[in-house]
Amino acid sequence: MKIKLYILIIMSFSVLNADFYLMPSTRKQSKIDTMPKAIIKDMQTIPQNLNAFATQIKPFQTSEQKRLDSEYNERYFAPWSISDINISAKDFGWETRFVRKKPIYTIRANIIPPSTYEEWIANAQMELFNTQKIKAITIKRADLKSLPTKESFYRDPRQTGEGFPFDYNQNSAYPPNMPLLISHFSKDGKWAFVNGAYAFGWLRMEDLAIVDNKFIEQFQNGHYAITVQDNLRLYENNKPISLVKLGTLFPYDNDGYFFATKDSRGMAKLNKAKPTHSGIIASKPIAFTPNNVARIAGAFINEPYGWGENFEARDCSALTRDFFAPFGIFLNRNSSDQAKDGTQISIYGLNREEKKAKILQNAIPFRSMLFVPGHITLYVGQFQGEPIVMHSYWGIRQQDFTKLITGRTIITTTEPGKELPFIRRESQLIETLQSIVSF
Repeated sequence: MKIKLYILIIMSFSVLNADFYLMPSTRKQSKIDTMPKAIIKDMQTIPQNLNAFATQIKPFQTSEQKRLDSEYNERYFAPWSISDINISAKDFGWETRFVRKKPIYTIRANIIPPSTYEEWIANAQMELFNTQKIKAITIKRADLKSLPTKESFYRDPRQTGEGFPFDYNQNSAYPPNMPLLISHFSKDGKWAFVNGAYAFGWLRMEDLAIVDNKFIEQFQNGHYAITVQDNLRLYENNKPISLVKLGTLFPYDNDGYFFATKDSRGMAKLNKAKPTHSGIIASKPIAFTPNNVARIAGAFINEPYGWGENFEARDCSALTRDFFAPFGIFLNRNSSDQAKDGTQISIYGLNREEKKAKILQNAIPFRSMLFVPGHITLYVGQFQGEPIVMHSYWGIRQQDFTKLITGRTIITTTEPGKELPFIRRESQLIETLQSIVSF
C-alpha cells in the first residue's frame, strides 16, 4: 500500500510540475448521447469486438506503408506550401445557395428569416476570397463552420432526416496542430475563412494562431507521432486546453510532442507536451498488425454518430479517416472524396449476391472501404460467409421513408436490419453500394 501511494505521489508531482501534458479523458456528454438508439440483429449475432476480424488482415509491405505515410505528411502540411486556396465552382458558395434556396430552421422548427442569414452572408465577405493568404495553425480542437456564425441551421426539423443532428452550419472539425491557409477574415473580425488538409470553412479567430517561417521550420521537422487512444485531453498544469481525438498528429523530439499556443499578438508559440500514460501516442506510421488494427478500430465502437464531427463525435467519413491515419494513410473529409483516395473497383449494377461475392473476393480486411453516395464503411472481413463492415451509421431506411435510428458506430453485415418487416429493401446498404476502395 505504501509503495502504491509513493508511486501516486511521484506521478502527481511530475504532472503538476509539467508545463503541458497529454492524458486520457472523455468527450463532453451532450444531447447526442441520450437519443434513442435501436439494436438490430446484426449487433447481437456478429462479434462487436474487432479482435474477431483482425487476424484476417493482409500486412502492408514496409516500402508501401512508408510511401503512403510520406504522402500523408505532404498532404497534411500542404496548406503551408500552396499559394492560393483552390475551391471548385461546385463547392464555392454552396452555403449561400443552400440558405437562399428554401427555408432554413432553428432546432425548434422556427424559420430563420432572410434578414438573419443575409447578415451571415454579408459578414462572410466572400468577395475578398484569397486576398490575405496568411499561414496559420489551429491551437485547439475547433468546429469548422459553413458561415461565420455559431448558430445552427437545419432544413425543416419536422421532416425525416432534416432536423437534429443534421446542422448544415457544421462543416467539419479540425484537431489541434492543423496547418491552415487563411483566405480572408469576416467583416466583424471574429472569424477566418481557412483551408486545411481536408476541408474549408470558417474558424473562430480564438481557435487559431498565425505562423511565421521560423515556426514552420521548427514544427515541420519530419518526426511525427499520432494519438492512438481516443478522447485524450491537452492540459497546461490543471487547466484543460483541448480535446484530442484519436488520429491527431504531433511533431516531436526527445523533449516532447509539439503543439501551438499563441501570444498577445496572435502569433503561434511552439510548446511541448509530455504524455502521462504510455501507449496513448506513437510514432507514425504504426505497424499494421492484428493487435494494432483491433485496438485502433475498437476505439470507435459505440461512439455516437456526430454529423460533421459535431458534439466531439464522428460521422462515417471521420471514422474512416481517423482509423487509417495512424497507419500513415491520408483520407479526404467527405465520403465522395474518400472514394477517390484509393484503388477503386466498381460493384455498381450488380445484384446482391454478385456484390457480396465481389466484395469477398476483392476487398481487403481493414484496408478497404465500401462506398455508396452519402455513406462509407470500413470492410473488416468475412463472418460465416458474409462481408462485414464497421461504420458510423445514422439509421436504416424504413418503408415510410423514416429511419430506424442506430446512431452510433457498429459492426454489421451489408444488410443491417434485414430481419425487420418494415425495412425498405431498395434502400438497404447492399442494394446501394457502388464501389470498393482499397489501399
